[in-house]
Amino acid sequence: MKPSSNGSTRENRPSPRLTVASRQLPDTGALPDVLAPGLDVVFCGINPGRVSAAAGAHFANPRNDFWRLLHEAGFTPRLLDPKEQDELLDLRIGVTNAAYRTTPGSGDLRRADFAGSAERLERVATELKPRAFGFVGKEAYRGVFGERPQLGLQPRTLDETALFVLPSTSPANAAVPYSERLRWFRFLAEALA
Repeated sequence: MKPSSNGSTRENRPSPRLTVASRQLPDTGALPDVLAPGLDVVFCGINPGRVSAAAGAHFANPRNDFWRLLHEAGFTPRLLDPKEQDELLDLRIGVTNAAYRTTPGSGDLRRADFAGSAERLERVATELKPRAFGFVGKEAYRGVFGERPQLGLQPRTLDETALFVLPSTSPANAAVPYSERLRWFRFLAEALA
């Protein structure tokens, strides 16, 4: 395993157990962030869907491939259930959303739902120092920054945190084959190894 920028590896770094709760979440059915200092990657979805909000867990729709992709790309040693999301912290992985409001689909979001999201993610980058943000879908990145990204590493950073755009894992993204989505998740996993 390659060392991180501070010379430590995943095996010899202490596991962060302090979950940083989302600050002053609006009462929108929002899911709390799963964050801690010094993570390798924070995955940023676009917003919670109804299934996730009801389950109280990120990416909880059984048709969403997020958890399967994490496992098959090598981020997790086994397939985690969404309710086990706090175990991601032991693996130096966090989860947040670009917008907190729960909707039936991302097409129901308004521009106002993303107000302050760039500043919030900048605070996460500055205070918690993750190595990378992995935006799960181009629309998550676009919602935060108002720019249309390409997949992969982005030219901008937040503080010293790299920004990487992955294909959406939503069942609504069926046009992108699973193998293509897995390729991008593996690319990010290898870049962080």
